[in-house]
Amino acid sequence: MLVWMIVAGTMDNCLRPVLIRKGADLPLLLVFAGVVGGLVAFGFIGIFVGPVILAVADKLLIAWIEGDIQSADTGDRQSG
Repeated sequence: MLVWMIVAGTMDNCLRPVLIRKGADLPLLLVFAGVVGGLVAFGFIGIFVGPVILAVADKLLIAWIEGDIQSADTGDRQSG
């Protein structure tokens, strides 16, 4: 039973990021970091929450760097 758990656990750790990667357009390393980091930070539910948080943060960061997000400031406001 112990051998089967080790084999299944290893396969799960390798296959889960690959399968999550198919559903999102993110680098595999980012998805893997999200799975592992989410597991460490949030426990079992973090396996699902971690990649989502990293995906949103990645997309927002890229949009901000490329200038796709409009500034809330509408221009110079000078008093007087």
